[in-house]
Amino acid sequence: MSPIRCLSMVMCLVILAGCGGDNDFSDLDAYLNEVRLRAPGKIEPTPTFRSYPTFTYNAANLRSPFSRQVRVDLAGQKHGSRNVKPDPNRVKQYLEGFNIEQFEMVGTLSNAAGSFALLRGAGGVHRLKVGDYLGRNDGRIVAISGSQVDVVEIVPDGEGAWLERPRTIPLKEHS
Repeated sequence: MSPIRCLSMVMCLVILAGCGGDNDFSDLDAYLNEVRLRAPGKIEPTPTFRSYPTFTYNAANLRSPFSRQVRVDLAGQKHGSRNVKPDPNRVKQYLEGFNIEQFEMVGTLSNAAGSFALLRGAGGVHRLKVGDYLGRNDGRIVAISGSQVDVVEIVPDGEGAWLERPRTIPLKEHS
């Protein structure tokens, strides 16, 4: 064994021997007795947790009180007509089961039978002509040009009548 290692072991033994002793804890006992005399007679238990009823915030859908109020001009609002209404007896076409927002125009075709719009949506590309229906609001194609498809939808006006709402589906370039 090396002399440095022997010296370090002897030092450790001396330090450990100094830690032992006569086990005299009288000074510690005196301090604890003094603390016990100063402290109040009893320690209060921790308070019990009271549960509170849950609160559900129901105003998330309302207008923020910090934003400016929107004025609705009821006089300028369009009113529906009793003459305009969807035909409940008409057989629905396949593309009327999809939202009109998901369709995009990708091109046109023309032949002897007429002009057709190519619309992508509902899982494929569909060839439509003037008079065909698409969308959930009885949307009828009224015009087809090289740059857009014009559709007129029939929507309720909120007062028991119906409105014709024009929409356009623009040509999507670079598709």
